[in-house]
Amino acid sequence: MKIDILGIQAFVAIAERGSFQAAADHLSVTQTAITQRLRKLEEFLGVALVERTTRSVGLSTIGQNFLPQARRQLIELTDALLEIRETGKAERGDVSIACVPTAGVQFLPKIMRAYSARYPKNRIKVLDHSTSAVTDAVLHREVEFGIGMSGSHPPELSSVPLLEDKYVLICHRSHPLAKRRKIAWRQLKDVPLIFAGQVNGNRDLLDVALDKSALGLQTFYEVQRSSTAVGLVAQQVAAAVVPRLAVQAGAYPDIRTVELVEPVVSRTLVLMVRKTAQLSPAAQALYDMIKAQASSSSRKGA
Repeated sequence: MKIDILGIQAFVAIAERGSFQAAADHLSVTQTAITQRLRKLEEFLGVALVERTTRSVGLSTIGQNFLPQARRQLIELTDALLEIRETGKAERGDVSIACVPTAGVQFLPKIMRAYSARYPKNRIKVLDHSTSAVTDAVLHREVEFGIGMSGSHPPELSSVPLLEDKYVLICHRSHPLAKRRKIAWRQLKDVPLIFAGQVNGNRDLLDVALDKSALGLQTFYEVQRSSTAVGLVAQQVAAAVVPRLAVQAGAYPDIRTVELVEPVVSRTLVLMVRKTAQLSPAAQALYDMIKAQASSSSRKGA
């Protein structure tokens, strides 16, 4: 059934303003147009909604009963159109993204705070995953885009470099290495360490970069998330090798960070999206803010 929105709009305007001319002025149309719209609606319904006399305009009993429903329909339609308009302008919408956990610790929070200030009606869902799970989530459209580690990605995805994140040694302030500013990897040979497990992408990258089997590092503890390693270090369990982004400034005042050199090993975080993706306006706005933040950080570091 075709809904006569113009007829309903004319009917409500006549009812609320008490005359055809006042209704026409309110809707910025001619009185003839208002009359035609109402007549068309009444013919479609097969009933009279308005009772006309030479001196006054009133509602029929059916018109009085219909008026609240007509008002509600117009309000709901106006709200729906406004929501679509705001969605198209990125002013309202839901965004789902995936990221490696360390990106959610330090890189994303400032961007999300700025995004929320600009688009307060938008909601963001963040899935913190290993880099392989981030790739899968983007590829299978569970999220609109993701932040993961660089590497071999499926050809359906494109990636944009965001930042370089160096691996560091973290230890408790009471640890023998706590006062060192930097240390070579080979000097960790006899140091009990907490290391990344095979699930997250850090382990593979470090194994390739260091040829760890030849280096002979003592991996006493294996964890899947860097946040777990940080917690263990805070409790003086052992020292750990983690990406620098894993250490949130001020969160653990007893933890010290030592630069790892000879070689300096880092990972590249990238912004991943399907090549054929048409991001929603809300997601596109966040995507652009993340890229802009990365570009700004890169210029400052140059």
